[in-house]
Amino acid sequence: MFEGVLPAIITPFKRNSAMSLDIAGLERNIEFLLSRGIHGIVPCGSTGESATLTFEEHEKVIGVTVDTINGKIPVLAGTGSNNTAEAIKLTKAAKDTGADGVLVISPYYNKPNRAGLIKHYTKLADLDIPVVVYNVPGRTGQNLEPDLIAELAQHPNIVGLKEASGNIGQISRIIEDTQDEDFAVISGDDNITLPILALGGAGVISVAANVDPKRMVEMYEAMQCCDYQKALVLHYAMSPLFRSMFIDTNPIPVKKAVELIGLAGGPVRLPLDELDAKKTEQLRKALSSLPAKGTPKAKPTAKKAVKAAAATAKPAQKRR
Repeated sequence: MFEGVLPAIITPFKRNSAMSLDIAGLERNIEFLLSRGIHGIVPCGSTGESATLTFEEHEKVIGVTVDTINGKIPVLAGTGSNNTAEAIKLTKAAKDTGADGVLVISPYYNKPNRAGLIKHYTKLADLDIPVVVYNVPGRTGQNLEPDLIAELAQHPNIVGLKEASGNIGQISRIIEDTQDEDFAVISGDDNITLPILALGGAGVISVAANVDPKRMVEMYEAMQCCDYQKALVLHYAMSPLFRSMFIDTNPIPVKKAVELIGLAGGPVRLPLDELDAKKTEQLRKALSSLPAKGTPKAKPTAKKAVKAAAATAKPAQKRR
């Protein structure tokens, strides 16, 4: 169900005192991604600043995404929490809103024991919605071991794993141990998507695809067609962009990048803060390598912030 290129989308905010949701901008961003051939979409993940969304905003973003997608591709909604009761509430809401599945980060800060992790994910999977487990030790402080994933994969509603440990050996072991299950291992790190696909991974939940979805799709499809040379060329062509997405804490760079290419970005919410001038210049340099046809044209707007972003994007477009 969940395979190919699934952008973990940003949540655009307005540049007002409340930093309220930019619904029109969100819809426009999704339409741009759809036009570039993505295979699925992930609202309200880490890249979508889920930690600072209210429950009502969380539900609204998922609802807008479901409505805009209109059944064209699967919607995998982020509904994780370090509080099982809250994760259940978010997951029920996502199911009621029409999401095709949920992406659930392993509980952060608490560092639950093995039995607690099994019960946490089982309670969510028992809500009768497909669940993709999310392993990202850099944010949670705890790695989900291969034997734990193999056990979770036996639940009929636990259908996949987003793997962002960066440990290729571990990822290979998980793919090996879950071969007999209806279970997908998905890259959670753009930089190592190519080797994960080579090992039998099903796709990528991507940050960079917010900015360059077309080439991400081309790389995935090249691997599916066993055109490894083309996939390798695309991987290295996009590597500067992959690195630029993490010159600061995600999603700070990708929100700025999205705005610079003429889409809706807006500010990040505290405790995150804006990208500084030096890193913004690094980002502009990385964006200058984007194919000209791969970026959208900014729509006319009265908002000064968007005008400024569009203006800074123009020099990069001239160099292409």
